[in-house]
Amino acid sequence: MSMPTTVNEDTRPNPALGARPNPPAHPRPTARRGCLWLLLGGVLVALLPVFLSGLYISLYLLFPPPALNVLVLGLDARAGEGFVTRTDSVMVMGVQPARLDVSLLSIPRDLFVETPGYGLQRINTVNVLGEQDQPGSGARLAAQAVAQSFHIPVDRYLRVNFDGFIALVDALGGIDIEVPSLLIDYAYPTDDFGTMTVQFEPGWQHMDGWQALAYARTRHADDDYRRAARQQQVMVALAQAVVKPENWPRLPAAAAAFFQSVDTDLTPLDLLALAPTLVLDGAVGSIDRLVIDRDLIQRSPEGYAIPNYAALDGWLSANLR
Repeated sequence: MSMPTTVNEDTRPNPALGARPNPPAHPRPTARRGCLWLLLGGVLVALLPVFLSGLYISLYLLFPPPALNVLVLGLDARAGEGFVTRTDSVMVMGVQPARLDVSLLSIPRDLFVETPGYGLQRINTVNVLGEQDQPGSGARLAAQAVAQSFHIPVDRYLRVNFDGFIALVDALGGIDIEVPSLLIDYAYPTDDFGTMTVQFEPGWQHMDGWQALAYARTRHADDDYRRAARQQQVMVALAQAVVKPENWPRLPAAAAAFFQSVDTDLTPLDLLALAPTLVLDGAVGSIDRLVIDRDLIQRSPEGYAIPNYAALDGWLSANLR
């Protein structure tokens, strides 16, 4: 075992003679500070998205954007049919950021509504009338008809076909739906204009895009009113899928599927205004939903089925006006 060597004062290297002095016993303070700033910088970069998201939510709650009503149209279109087609689903989604509240109103496809320039028309044909008159105007005509008939503002529209819906759900990795009871449709329509049998067991089911579409479209086992309720279920399930942390890596693909398959006049600023309320209200399942069913339908003087506007007035005033 060697003993420490004692260095006499007169034998220490002399820097003046070109000898290298011994290094200091501890790191220099400047080097330590540099490592510290590098570490802090890395942490800040990693937390920047979280900070910005928190800042945006705080500003959103303090200065909420105005309410917005969006007409959502599900097109009964197969590949290559474009927009000149009837609407299989008609919903008005009301978003009120000041209350963090979302509402869904489903309008059965066989109801008649006052349509500007066309009079009383079946609501699922209004999109076709607009497209035949001027390509690209079907959704706007449908929005005008709903606004005029229900006396509510309709600020934007969104229409999606079957393929686009399937792509959006699949991009999110599927959605979870609680099926209330056994559902069997022996005459579900196929793409080649034939039929097939679809079946959904009661309880929670994880559905891919095709299954979710079939669940939203099937109606032979019950009626259009229950089908509208299922379509609302699917909308809520989509909102809940977005907020699941395990789905966050999928969001870029879901956004790409949305923009590639949806026709809408929503702007990026609109989406920023809608997203927090949709996500927060949808996550807790508190979206206020109403289906216009038999109890909310009356007959026009001509004998057509029309909404009972007097019975709907209170709900419309609370949620969409």
